[in-house]
Amino acid sequence: MKLFLASAERIRKAVHSRPANRMIGAALAVTVTVAALAVPAAHAAPPSGDGWVVSVGDSYISGEAGRWAGNSSDPAQTDALGDAAYLDAGRSESTVGCHRSSTAEIRIGQAQALNLACSGAKTATSWNASGHFKPGLDFYSDGAGSMGQALALQNFASANRVRMVVVSIGGNDLGFAGIIATCVSKFMTSPWWSPSYCKDSAIVATNFSAANRAAVASRIGSSLANVAKAMTAAGYAPGEYSLVVQNYVSPLPRSADVSYPESGFSRQGTYGCGFWNADLDWASGTAVPAINSTISAGVAASGLYGVQTLDVASLFSGHELCAETTKKLDNTALADWRSAGAVDISEWINEVRTASTAFSDYYIQESLHPNYWGQLALRNCLRRIYNDGAVRSGSCTAAAGLTTAGEPAVTLR
Repeated sequence: MKLFLASAERIRKAVHSRPANRMIGAALAVTVTVAALAVPAAHAAPPSGDGWVVSVGDSYISGEAGRWAGNSSDPAQTDALGDAAYLDAGRSESTVGCHRSSTAEIRIGQAQALNLACSGAKTATSWNASGHFKPGLDFYSDGAGSMGQALALQNFASANRVRMVVVSIGGNDLGFAGIIATCVSKFMTSPWWSPSYCKDSAIVATNFSAANRAAVASRIGSSLANVAKAMTAAGYAPGEYSLVVQNYVSPLPRSADVSYPESGFSRQGTYGCGFWNADLDWASGTAVPAINSTISAGVAASGLYGVQTLDVASLFSGHELCAETTKKLDNTALADWRSAGAVDISEWINEVRTASTAFSDYYIQESLHPNYWGQLALRNCLRRIYNDGAVRSGSCTAAAGLTTAGEPAVTLR
């Protein structure tokens, strides 16, 4: 499908991560703005050679939480990847805190894969509270190797034949991590007979206002245009690659479908889903749809035609965090995540971690992200979208069992 820019190039000025200690969450991130660099002139033609697929964007495509195959009070039951889960540069991370896991969805197997996405990334390059670099979908460069994802894509595509670029972006611009932290805080600090809801908080009113959503949609549009500019500068004409934009899964069930009572603190302390029922209903029924509609508006604002879309909003239905159709592995007779049937009863979302787990193997930033099973379900879905190079749009839902590749079965429509 061809991609076209609807207007003259506009180069934006704009400029979580593994915390210095794990008691600092992604919700505390702060940003520093710097000027993006101009896009170099296009090359004559794209390179030849085997095809590549590339992912850019944030934690929902970088592979954050991909180490854990479900949730359990015993980490050994769910540790699918071990300590090396995020070491994409051999013995280290290529960019500290980006958490580009080995289960990231871009590794579809039908083409070589490059993961440029970064946990905590926004549309524009930034730094978090720990000072860790968060490359955005721009052309930032410090001249010493740190660069925005659009510039990194351009450099890679100049030397390697890229067939498809997949984007997940916008959730951090809307401050979703901070909102989740507020929800859990309000659950833990207000009594069940007089709950304080995050859906009524000032941060929600500000971040989800019509004005802010419109502003974020505009930034998403500019970031998608940056992806197209990067490919043009790398020598690609319209129709010589595909751009796929995906939205976000719904990570939480509605209150009618949650397993654990809201009275007491066990919903968070034991099960890692500390949300009042009203906030569960708001998150699944209002917040995620609002985020996903903002992404759709961003695609429209990009001025690009021929963008393919991947709708994963319902992919985790029945496997959300604390859904009544799931169990923690330590509450079953199964030995661990490898046991037959584990995928069908497991949550595909990592539970919400707090400071109490700061000195464990968990990262707070893994909270409420697709885990090992979730990442593989997304991968199976993306493979169907890639379609052996005949890239298409579609919407994915989960099916029962595993494929021969060891991935959760999905249906694309």
